[in-house]
Amino acid sequence: MSKMRFFALQELANRQPVDVPYPSGNLSDYYGDHVFNRKKMQEYLPQAAYNAVIEAIENGTPINRDMADMIANGMKSWAKTLGVTHYTHWFQPLTDGTAEKHDNFIELDKNGDVIEHFSGKLLVQQEPDASSFPSGGIRNTFEARGYTAWDVSSPAFVVDKTLCIPTIFISYTGEALDYKTPLLKALAAVDKAATAVCKMFDKNVKRVGANLGWEQEYFLVDIALYNARPDLILTGRTLMGHSSAKDQQLDDHYFGSIPPRVTAFMKELELECYRLGIPVKTRHNEVAPNQFELAPIFEDVNLANDHNQLLMDLMKRIANKHNFTILLHEKPFKGVNGSGKHNNWSLCTDTGINLFAPAKTPEGNMLFLTFIVNVLMMVYKNQDLLRASIMSAGNCHRLGANEAPPAILSIFLGKHLSHMLDDIVERLNDAELSSEEKRQLQLGIGRIPSIIQDSTDRNRTSPFAFTGNRFEFRAAGSSANCASPMIAINAGMAHQLREFKAQVDELKKNGLDQEHAIYKVLRELIIASKNIRFEGDGYSNEWKKEAEKRGLTNTSSVPEAIMKLNDPQSREVLIGEKIFNENELKSRIEVDLEKYTKKVQIESRVLGDLAINHIVPTAVIYENRLLQNLHFMKEVFDEDEYKELCANRKDLIREIQHRILIIKKEVNDMTEARKVANHLDNDIDKAFRYSENVSPYLESIRDHIDHLELEIDDEIWPLPKYRELLFTK
Repeated sequence: MSKMRFFALQELANRQPVDVPYPSGNLSDYYGDHVFNRKKMQEYLPQAAYNAVIEAIENGTPINRDMADMIANGMKSWAKTLGVTHYTHWFQPLTDGTAEKHDNFIELDKNGDVIEHFSGKLLVQQEPDASSFPSGGIRNTFEARGYTAWDVSSPAFVVDKTLCIPTIFISYTGEALDYKTPLLKALAAVDKAATAVCKMFDKNVKRVGANLGWEQEYFLVDIALYNARPDLILTGRTLMGHSSAKDQQLDDHYFGSIPPRVTAFMKELELECYRLGIPVKTRHNEVAPNQFELAPIFEDVNLANDHNQLLMDLMKRIANKHNFTILLHEKPFKGVNGSGKHNNWSLCTDTGINLFAPAKTPEGNMLFLTFIVNVLMMVYKNQDLLRASIMSAGNCHRLGANEAPPAILSIFLGKHLSHMLDDIVERLNDAELSSEEKRQLQLGIGRIPSIIQDSTDRNRTSPFAFTGNRFEFRAAGSSANCASPMIAINAGMAHQLREFKAQVDELKKNGLDQEHAIYKVLRELIIASKNIRFEGDGYSNEWKKEAEKRGLTNTSSVPEAIMKLNDPQSREVLIGEKIFNENELKSRIEVDLEKYTKKVQIESRVLGDLAINHIVPTAVIYENRLLQNLHFMKEVFDEDEYKELCANRKDLIREIQHRILIIKKEVNDMTEARKVANHLDNDIDKAFRYSENVSPYLESIRDHIDHLELEIDDEIWPLPKYRELLFTK
């Protein structure tokens, strides 16, 4: 292995940036040319078919078989201009990736001759084998049937020579087996609930859409070094490795000059994104060495999530062409920043109003405050649901570290907006407002734009921060499917808005005018949710103590966090808003627990193998060298001089032998703990057993290996070190 390490270092010393020519000097010449967007539809579809697609996208109107045939034929005709030979239903099973089964357009006619054909039936629905995808017990392994169904709201696209059609994925019984199906339900729920609230202020609002802008963080590692690290290959993170003498302490990587090889990779990635209609806008160095970020312009949540899933696949493909490997694990390297995927979320009306952006009038700002306050209450009531949506075996290593928000959910509003809410509480009381009191309150509300414009800072320690016209959910992990937090946030918001409107309507029935009823309910919500507001340092130990006093939850155990999905409040949101039924929710919990268990199990096996078959033999080789050296020293020096000169060397041998013995014992103990856990039939018990009895060994064994790395001759150390992984460009 040490030879492989040095061969890798020698190989990458000769790397040169890959030349990436642009197809045109004008972005508009090729932007979206691999997407069957509205412009392509108008060109390749009959007017009636085009109208049917638009009606389906905007109003959910079903597309009949005849129209589907025309759409499929037009889509195929367009795809053939790009040399496409196959098509696939592209979906998002519960595997943290995408899935696709490629079929050729060829069919045989009645004479046995080959023809190219793509029907509406094939476009709208297909039947992939569902037996090997995670289902959480919804179906048995021998029950293989599942269905994919076209998501007309997300345009088809071409990758390589394959036409990809975004779809949902459901079981034979119609239950969701993917991320997209519940996401679409959550978006429909928040649309309905938010529109109903908006109509109290503006009868012209007919629809409210949710927008998402994700920020994708990632590491790049040279492929030769990656191939010399079995732990990176098999788990996505380094299970051992002493920190480099220099890492990120000088803050010199953040926003620094992008290395030429990385620039070439980013250039080709952006080019392919543009062809696929992914509006990437920002790229830069992140805090940790060899860590970077890519961010697009905001889009509709469903499309933005599809684009992020597609992007992660593109990154892996393109990185290989540039002799890199993409690391999307949340914590691939200990001691430096991990990678997240900040979800910037907003709600906008079809009349062009961003509901999280201050308005120019008191009336408009009442609408703004109504939604801001309901977000506060949503997060306060659904802390456990939001945390469960982002908890994973990878992200648990990142949360609470110095680069990521803690597992405690809180909201940062900025001190001026927070003080304004407190002021509203003081001004309002149970008595009816006089005209003068209303005027004074409106004057204060009317000052919101000027206050927020310059005074809303970005608290990087807050997991859920208001940043002027959106909320940034910073706890999501870099490898995650954005659908998971977006389902929780939008479903939670829908539930909260429905409750808010019901409270206002009840007060109106009791004789209050609408304005007074809204004020009264908002005041109650501001008071009830005050504990979720925090403007300070979310990393501090003082905040953990303060959060406990406030009654905020702090769950760092992954299995425990996942089980919160079955708590009454989470069920009220997820089942009450019809995002999941009972079976679907149960299956999600089982899938998440099983996924956690298997990832810890794999890490445990890989670490045991590397420790016993790579690290310990290397330590023994070096130990034997030292023993041999002692033997020669004894022949050269007299006894007193020998003792003086060799004392430290003997101590080092004892140290190495001590760590070898501990490593071997703990690997054996870890294996036995794993065997005990594996014999448990219950997925819940198994996940908790892995969390409590297996996972702790990973850190303990690593600590001894990392010490050996410092003690053993660099020339024979088998694995690329942190300084090589993080600082070779």
